[in-house]
Parts: sequence; C-alpha cells; structure tokens
Amino acid sequence: MITGGTGSLGKQLVRRIYLEYPNVKRLVVFSRDEQKQFQMAQEFPPEKYKSIRYFIGDVRDKERLFRAMEGIDTVIHAAAMKHVHLAEYNPMEAVKTNILGAQNVIDACLANNVNRVVALSTDKAAAPINLYGATKLTSDKLFIAANNIRGKRDIRFSVVRYGNVMGSNGSVMPFFYKKRNEGVLPITDKQMTRFNISLDEGVDMVFHAIKKAWGGEIFVPKIPSYQIIDVAKAICPECKLKEIGIRPGEKLHEEMITTSDSFFTYDLEQYYVILPSQPNFDLTKYIAEHKAKKVAQGFSYNSKDNNYFLSVSQLKDLMKKHLKFDL
Repeated sequence: MITGGTGSLGKQLVRRIYLEYPNVKRLVVFSRDEQKQFQMAQEFPPEKYKSIRYFIGDVRDKERLFRAMEGIDTVIHAAAMKHVHLAEYNPMEAVKTNILGAQNVIDACLANNVNRVVALSTDKAAAPINLYGATKLTSDKLFIAANNIRGKRDIRFSVVRYGNVMGSNGSVMPFFYKKRNEGVLPITDKQMTRFNISLDEGVDMVFHAIKKAWGGEIFVPKIPSYQIIDVAKAICPECKLKEIGIRPGEKLHEEMITTSDSFFTYDLEQYYVILPSQPNFDLTKYIAEHKAKKVAQGFSYNSKDNNYFLSVSQLKDLMKKHLKFDL
C-alpha cells in the first residue's frame, strides 16, 4: 500500500513495482484526490492491472486506513502536506496530516500485522526552520519510535530522507522550463544550492529500505548538488535572471544530516544511515553486517559543502533524459 499514491513518487513506485514484481497480489493506491486517482486509473486500469486497488481516503481518517490495510504486508507512507508556504499559512492542517496522520498510519500498521513500513522524509526535517520541516521531523521521530512498541510483531519501521526530487510536482526545473518563453527566470537567491535525485533513485532507496532495514534507520542518499543558477543556464541560457529573495521558511542550502546527527550516523558506502540513539538491535552486529563506518564527530551533509556538483551540461543531459525537456 502506498499512501499519497497518486503523487509523483507514488506513480513511479507503482510503475516499478509492476515492472519488478508483476505478480504482486494486491497493490493499494491510497490518496484523497479523486481526480488524480481517476487520471492514474487511465495509466493503470484495474482491468489490465488486476491487483491494483484505488482507495479514496485521508491519512487523518484512522478507520479508513485500517480498512485499506487489510491483507497488506508492506506500507510506503508518501502522503504529506508538503508546500512550505501553505503549511505556514495553515499550520494546524499540516499538523493534522503530517503528524497525526503519521501516527494513524503507524497504528493501522501495528493493528493489521504489516511487516515492513517505510516513511518518506525530507531535507527540511533536518534542523527545521519552517513548520513543514518541524512536522516531518516529528513524523520521522514517530516512525522510528514505533519500533519500540511493536512487541513480538514481525514489523520494522524505517525512514528515507532526501531533498527535491527532479521534476516532481512543484519543483524548480518544470517551473523554469515553463517560464523560459517569458525571457526572465525568477531566482530566489543566486547563491542557492540544492541536492539532486531522480524519481528512480528515490524509488531505489525505498526498495532498499524495505529489503534491508533492521528497524529504526533513517536512510540518506549520497547524491550530487547543483547551483540554482546553473539550472537556469541549462534551461534558458539567454534568459535574464531576476533575484526575488528567499521565501518565508526557505533555506539557502539543503541539509540532510546535521552535526548533531553525526554522533549516530554511519557510512554504508551506498548510503548514509542515521541510527536511533538507543537502537533495539545489536549495534555491533549491524556495523559488522553492513561494514558500517562511523562518520567523524561534527560531520554534516549539506548541498553547499557537497563534494560533487553537477555542471550545466550534466544538468541539461539529466533533464533531457528524465524529464524529456527539449533543450
């Protein structure tokens, strides 16, 4: 079951699940937007995809979650109220969806004997400066702590954290591409940097967490950064750039691991992982099995100090490949 299953990542998850696990017995797409479900059913019609089920529902509605999870063994929690400025203006609505909704998902998973639960996080949950980030940090804490109340159930809760997904709803690349015909691209700040991850890389992380999590991990990808002005140059080199200033609650650079997290962060080669301060598994065994290396005290992982930045030509190639932009 995928909560928020009609979003950009939800749809890509469904595509990949049917590609890699065509014999899946039941796949529930759970979301509150009936129009998006109607549109998604054109791409994945139940007549052809016999195992798919479209459930209209809101994570705020615990009873609906309980019903939707009957017979489900894996839950991917992607539902969220995610627009920073909307959360600032409607704070309690963000709390109801991102915090109370997260706890409803946890309760439903425990009651229905689900085996694996992966919740999606965001860079904004690391040292949050806006309400959206604060609600997602709280959500992360709830999912990690859920491992402490699983009792004898065979269930593992974990989290995957990454920044803006390339081309996802509301992201900067489609916005610039749409604006390029106007000859002027509005830039929040010319110093701004961001991490870059594709939808497929995001799906890979979710699959990794489902298969490999021991319960309690926050997985963080090792991904490149880009300068926001380089994205503008890749999309419209002749466009003028108009600096409009950072919006309320927005950071100049993305951060996924803070210096405070460094005490519990390990390098797993492919990913970083932030472990609970008191894991409910044998840490020595975990380190040995994953060949995990503790990061240096005071380590932080942010888009400004990243070792790998994408060039203008690399950005152009990625947008042509993943977003089908005509550049």
